[in-house]
Amino acid sequence: MQQVVNGLALGSQYALFAVGFTLVLGVLDVLNLSHVAVFTAGAYVTYLMSSHGVPIVLAIAIAVVACSGLGILVERIGFRPLRGRSNEGISALVSGVAVALILEAIILAKFGPNALNFGRKTYPTAPVQLASDVLITPLQLVTIGSAIGLTVLLQWTLKFTTFGRQVRAVAENAEAAALLGVRVQSVYIWTFAIASASGAFAGALFAMQFNGLTPDLGDSVQLKGLAAIILGGMGSISGSLCAGIMLGFVEVLTVQFVGSQWKDLAAFLVLFVVLLVRPRGLLGLPTVRQA
Repeated sequence: MQQVVNGLALGSQYALFAVGFTLVLGVLDVLNLSHVAVFTAGAYVTYLMSSHGVPIVLAIAIAVVACSGLGILVERIGFRPLRGRSNEGISALVSGVAVALILEAIILAKFGPNALNFGRKTYPTAPVQLASDVLITPLQLVTIGSAIGLTVLLQWTLKFTTFGRQVRAVAENAEAAALLGVRVQSVYIWTFAIASASGAFAGALFAMQFNGLTPDLGDSVQLKGLAAIILGGMGSISGSLCAGIMLGFVEVLTVQFVGSQWKDLAAFLVLFVVLLVRPRGLLGLPTVRQA
């Protein structure tokens, strides 16, 4: 049961990271590879605020707001000029990598290459006992609850709000949506802002969970995030949650029963097997591209 808790917490971290990827992919049909740098920036802003005495909850809130603004800037500089080109997909991939490298270089110049740690009393770390041999930390509880809550909130927003209907219209056909009066550019901006905010939140929780920050913090999560959106179904937010949790369980159980050196192999082996059976992923649809 302890490994179930650990797997659920780890998978929720992957899911939180993948949600931002999925949201941009569903609307713009491109992979925003700068998302990993926003993830890292969220962790560093949280650290910077908390090191100056700001309470950790407020520090995370500041990081979320700051990185949502950063996401808008990334969309304006790195993606908007490429929109409408014949090679938009490839150009956006290259631009995303370039933006990520620039942001990581800025973080490296500001904070240096050495690992940074949160203060001992920055946030509670004492585990809560669920059963005689099962413990869960407050951060694990927050991570699991946040992953599920964010997924439900986004799904509800996309299905039952005016903004959600606009997002789905733009995801299906941006030109037709514009003819119907949808402010397409506004949808793009808000999509990047929301995706970046979720990425910053995920980065802060990830750094706090392992109590270590380095400029390449997101590199260890990026491949798992990509695997989650592919395994869950390209563009499916709920699929990303399910796939992230599945990958977390696979990794934890592999470490427990086989060895830590096999955890990445096992995760991507599961991805390969699932895609053989369901080429569009766990919750991917054959004819409708989801937002």
